Formats: sequence, structure tokens, C-alpha cells
Amino acid sequence: MSEAREFTERAPIRVFLVDDHEVVRRGLHDLLDAEPDIEVAGEAGTVDHALARAPALRPDVAILDVRLPDGDGIGVCRELRSRMPGLACLMLTSFDDDDALLDAIMAGAAGYVLKQIKGSDLVSAVRTVASGQSMLDPATTARLMNSLREQEQPPEPQDEALAGLTPREREILELIGEGLTNRQIGERLFLSEKTVKNHISRMLGKLGVERRIQAAVLATQHRTPGGAPGSGP
Repeated sequence: MSEAREFTERAPIRVFLVDDHEVVRRGLHDLLDAEPDIEVAGEAGTVDHALARAPALRPDVAILDVRLPDGDGIGVCRELRSRMPGLACLMLTSFDDDDALLDAIMAGAAGYVLKQIKGSDLVSAVRTVASGQSMLDPATTARLMNSLREQEQPPEPQDEALAGLTPREREILELIGEGLTNRQIGERLFLSEKTVKNHISRMLGKLGVERRIQAAVLATQHRTPGGAPGSGP
């Protein structure tokens, strides 16, 4: 494991802000820019603008509003991390939402904080995730995953549903369970991102689920030692 990077005034933490409210962005900008070891490299108010601007600015940390007018920050987190694996994403939301937290975990977010957080605590959170640490408490994460496994029961017998998957779909389901993005799955299996999306769409239909995270839970529930979900010895 590489050593944590040191940030200084000469080499500050570069932060990218994504929130659809200008007042919130301005407040965050002023708060963070006042710190000698942090600089706001850029900002966006929509998913499209975030995906267009952030990669060129090469931020160390992205602070992402979970709810955006043209999508959500969790999808932005997943996509940006597929382009910049070293990026630390800190999700910011007005709601204490277990489902959103789980989706954030699956998207590879390093932290999840409420907008009611104190300014000094947010600054500390930025420094924490920039140094490579997680703001997600392991015990909370484990509790939520166990809760989701109990709640997300699919509508049909899963052994039959899994048996109906093609070998390629089983491979993709296994990689979803490992938390990989569509782009990372494509690179692993030498497929285009569009082909991966098409496979996932068909796979979700066969499994009788609508959300990617439900498929991820099924992958962990039905994984066999040394094999993909539902695979034989």
C-alpha cells in the first residue's frame, strides 16, 4: 500500500464541488478556500457539467450533493472514480437516507455527511478522505448491508433466476458484487462500456430486480467459494 500523500500550502488538496444550489456552493467554496492546505479547483451544478469539467481539473476530492436536477451525485461518484481511481468522493446530503448511503458505498464513496455538519467538521472530513482514509464507519456499513440483505428479497426463487443467467452475465454479476463500475467491468472482460450496460439490463430483468445494488446483494448472497454466483464446484 502506498503512503498517504502529504498536502501543504504549496501542494494543497484540490476540491471539486457539485451542488445545484449556488448559495451552498458559494458557502462551501468560501469555507474551504480559507484553509491554507485546501483549494477549490472547480464546481458544477449538474451531472453533465460535473462529468465534463472534473476530469480535466484532476481534483483530489469531490464533494457531491446526492440529489441533482439531472441525476444524482452517486452516479457522478461512480463515473468519476472510473475515470480517476484515486479520486476521493465525499457525499453531501440533507437526508439521513440508508438507501443512499448503501448506494454511495457501492459507488466507492469515501465518505457520507449531512449538510447540517459543522464547517470545521467538513474541513476535517475533506482532509480525512484526501489522505486515503474512509469516513464510512465499518460497523455502520456492515449493519446496513445486513439490513439490505434482509429487505431486498427478490420476487422469484433466486436459484432459478441465477440458473437462467448466461456465463457472461454471471461474470458481470460477480464483478458488480465486488463494487466495480461498468467501465472497470468492461476493462476486466475486454468489453465496451455499452455492451456491459446491455448485459446488466438483461441480467436485472432475469433476476427480477430493478436496482444495481440489489444485484450486488444477490451476488454476495449466492457467491460460492472460488466461483461466481450460482456456479458449480
